[in-house]
Amino acid sequence: MIDNLEYNTEREHLIIPEYGRHMQKMINHAKTLENKEERNKVAKAIIAVMGNMQPHLRDVPDFQHKLWDQLFIMSNFELDVDSPYEIPTKEIYEERPDPLEYPQNFPKYRFYGNNIKTMIDVANTWEEGELKEALKYTIANHMKKCFLNWNKDTVEDAVIFDHLFELSNGKINLKDSEEDLSASASLLKTKSKYSNNNNKKSHHKKNSNNRQRKRY
Repeated sequence: MIDNLEYNTEREHLIIPEYGRHMQKMINHAKTLENKEERNKVAKAIIAVMGNMQPHLRDVPDFQHKLWDQLFIMSNFELDVDSPYEIPTKEIYEERPDPLEYPQNFPKYRFYGNNIKTMIDVANTWEEGELKEALKYTIANHMKKCFLNWNKDTVEDAVIFDHLFELSNGKINLKDSEEDLSASASLLKTKSKYSNNNNKKSHHKKNSNNRQRKRY
């Protein structure tokens, strides 16, 4: 009796284990049928059983399409039946996607974020004038705020001007500017103000919930 035991390591590899071994055997049996009409009939029965095994997906769009694709995948794309959808090929599923490019353009100054580079590129397209000058200082002040979010102490305006000059490839030069950026304390105070407001709202909501509780 022990000699008849079948271990999983000796069994056929399950392509989609979630459906179990019996489902795999049903699909393997369908592949052996010589009559195509009979294969189509068995394939539809298998699709119905697969759908019953995942009732939570019945309302998902293209659910039936997904089941038919999984049927062909589990048959190793060897099941010759008529599908209501385009029959997938093995090459499509084995095709590797193109690697994603890392979005950070300037990893040296990650604390500024990618939006700063976009703002700088836009500023470089503007004509010289008061609006462009105002935009330059707006960008510089935003960079200072980002820097303070990363380093809570303080930062000299000269450091921000140097970074802006570098990120703009030398097109925005405020190094000799006589105008100062917003004070570090002011930028930090703005952040703490919003933080305190959020804490007050949370505290008020908590007290309101306590008042609504029934007392016995």
